[in-house]
Amino acid sequence: MNCNVARRFALLTLAACAVIALGGNCLVAGEAKGKRPRPVPSQPFRKPELLVQLPADLCNTPDAMALLPDGNLVLSVPNFNDTTLPPVVLKVTPDNKVEKFFELPANPNTGKPFGSLGICVAPSGDLLIADYQMEGQQKSRVCRIQMKDGKPVGIAPVIEGFNVSNAVICHDGYLFVTDTQIDKNVEPALSGVLRFKLDELNGAPVQLKTPVQDDPHFIATIKVFDKDLKLGADGLCFDKKGNCYVGNFADGTVHRLTFGADGKVTSNEIFAKADYMKSADGLFFDAERDRILVADSKANAIHLVSLDGKVQVLAQSGDTDGLDGGMDQPCEPILRGREVIVSNMDWPVPGCINKKYDKPATLSVIKLGR
Repeated sequence: MNCNVARRFALLTLAACAVIALGGNCLVAGEAKGKRPRPVPSQPFRKPELLVQLPADLCNTPDAMALLPDGNLVLSVPNFNDTTLPPVVLKVTPDNKVEKFFELPANPNTGKPFGSLGICVAPSGDLLIADYQMEGQQKSRVCRIQMKDGKPVGIAPVIEGFNVSNAVICHDGYLFVTDTQIDKNVEPALSGVLRFKLDELNGAPVQLKTPVQDDPHFIATIKVFDKDLKLGADGLCFDKKGNCYVGNFADGTVHRLTFGADGKVTSNEIFAKADYMKSADGLFFDAERDRILVADSKANAIHLVSLDGKVQVLAQSGDTDGLDGGMDQPCEPILRGREVIVSNMDWPVPGCINKKYDKPATLSVIKLGR
């Protein structure tokens, strides 16, 4: 810890005495290289550590994660930073060994590499994975990776016609998907959330209408007010009551969708925001502690959002290459026991602390207190 941080941390201690220790770093967003941000009196200082350095011959751009029933973690790897590497899904074992799990085929409609983003485990045991295609209108998809005896045996599309298919999550018999950029030519820009019955995905691929917001599966609009980076609905999670939370990437807000007995959305409102939460990428609900983990890609931070909407900073890093364990543009958190595993996408966008892509790709870990 350098001298400036030590002095600031000493000032923090008095303010933190009345706060319950949750474990993690207490720095707020806004850190630039060589400069520490202002502390927040919320939690005792703890920094992220290196979980694993990802193989350079397999991964340069990690993204989303999901835990398999056998305890292995799967990692979606689009390799956007260097597309000479094919997109893959990697497996991280419980003892942190990294293996190639599945190589993703090119999109047959565009001829371009599979743009693997969100990934989740369906009740059937199959994996559902987003395929973001950067060129053309409504060329993105969601596909199913078929599993047998814990191993992938094939892949097929289940939904076609997204603009930017991103997060995927199964809940209560449905698949929910975010479309991060539906219309960037209006003010505010539009993004949103779609919902599909899992039974619908067993036949021919569902074809979305044009425009997407006219499709009957479209359930919620997320407006994007950032004029420079028109990327909206991103991460998804659900609380124990069945409320849905949506990260608005560019605006740095978390929205909450509530549902009536008929399944229709009854409210769509901004649930959490803070000056130091600069973006809201991947989300994960910590059911044991009733809180949401938010990846803040712009600020190199992981935030905690309690169910009263309060935002605290769990950990934050400067402009790092990740080899010291620091977060290098975190895009998604996931809980594995008492460890918060963080995927470092390292694919800079405007406004990020992370200014450039640098090898190798890494996963970080934040160890929670007892």
